[in-house]
Amino acid sequence: MSVTPTLYKIVTETLWQQARQSGVFHGAGIDLNDGFIHFSTADQVKQTAGLHFAGQSGLLLIAVDGSGFGDKLVFEPSRGGDLFPHLYADLPLAAVLWEAPLPLDQAGAHIVPELQP
Repeated sequence: MSVTPTLYKIVTETLWQQARQSGVFHGAGIDLNDGFIHFSTADQVKQTAGLHFAGQSGLLLIAVDGSGFGDKLVFEPSRGGDLFPHLYADLPLAAVLWEAPLPLDQAGAHIVPELQP
């Protein structure tokens, strides 16, 4: 399988502010519990937002260049057998391509920007 170059992470603004200050993202609570940082591909972001962050405001969508992680980045089966990217390391902020707010629409669904795979 070829490595997806751009990965996406949904994170709270508060947690991301801490990462900005330290220069590294260690992960959210679920990441720390599971031992890896959960990412999504472009095709998985909307479903991830709906399943794990439904109705939650104050979120950011972080785009990450996954090409430099080598064997620390593993695509593993999860929901419905889809392969999800998992990073078995801290995320250095130097790998971040961009960050954007992930607002809610009137129905409470997240408005996800157009993403590149």
